[in-house]
Amino acid sequence: MQKKASALDLGSVGSLRKGHDYVARMNRISKIVMTLLLVSFAVFIIIAALAILKMGVSNFFATIKSINAFYYSLAILTVFIGYLMRFPKWSIYMDKLGIKIGLKKNFMIYLSMYSMELTPGRWGRAIVSYTINKLTKVKFARTFPAVVADIFTDFLGFVILLLGSAFLMHKYILPSLVISALLIVPFVFLYVRKPFEFIRKKFSKSKRLRGFLEVGSLYFKSNKLLDKSAYASSLGYTVPSMFLNGVSLYFVILAFGIHLDPGFIPTVIFIYATSVVLGMISGIPGALGVTDAVLLAALVGFLGGAGISFGLASVITIFFRISTLWFVELFGFAALSYTFRYWKQ
Repeated sequence: MQKKASALDLGSVGSLRKGHDYVARMNRISKIVMTLLLVSFAVFIIIAALAILKMGVSNFFATIKSINAFYYSLAILTVFIGYLMRFPKWSIYMDKLGIKIGLKKNFMIYLSMYSMELTPGRWGRAIVSYTINKLTKVKFARTFPAVVADIFTDFLGFVILLLGSAFLMHKYILPSLVISALLIVPFVFLYVRKPFEFIRKKFSKSKRLRGFLEVGSLYFKSNKLLDKSAYASSLGYTVPSMFLNGVSLYFVILAFGIHLDPGFIPTVIFIYATSVVLGMISGIPGALGVTDAVLLAALVGFLGGAGISFGLASVITIFFRISTLWFVELFGFAALSYTFRYWKQ
């Protein structure tokens, strides 16, 4: 009886420890997200202050009040549809890696990725590998290639939008190519094995790096399962979804009374893609400040003739970032909170 009681006590202690770890992790993640959202809010305050200096307090708030709820709702809807469209590519990666998860669980895990959009380079999406590990006991390194592939194809989607819209505009093709090349460079180390093999041979006897080297070996082994067909198929979902995100900027512009005809859509897509790609290159969490500044300057530079002043561009930038960055964080964190139940299993 004493042995049984001791076993029960140890089990209770283990459960309490797991519960404590779960709460601690959730608190850490919440603090990180909230801190970055507060930084984003600070950026909005700065943009708003600059707009007020240009157009005055009354005009600034009058512009905000003039927003057309129908067009702004369309902007948010197109963003959400765009993210839903990317789920099949995540399913492709899971199938290729041989990870079997129920549709509902897989969908919620997929959405939870976007709770980490504010992290540098969006690498915080790797949290899904941790969730899958807790749910299925599959090692982190085995599913991490899916996270890398998801980020990489997102980047390729932005690059395709950038180059495609530059081609349609007949402008900035060479700078777009240079920017795209810079964006792809970091992925060389994640897809070319030679640099890793050099490190592995150099430090094979290091006890400190043993865990890293084991994870790296498993990562490259799993990465081979994602063949060219997986990437080609996933881009078929990525590019249209990215295009919808760009169209959401078009709807935000319409929401503030600037009636651009559809012929301006390539220009709007170019503005959107440029702001996101330059933000990615910066490596700043959520591209905070960089994407906002590029978006603001590009709206005035490209669409000033259509009636977008600095003050109006500031308001459009704030509301577009709310409909993308903040909205995505909202549904992403809601999904992450739901998937925390898998961590307890």
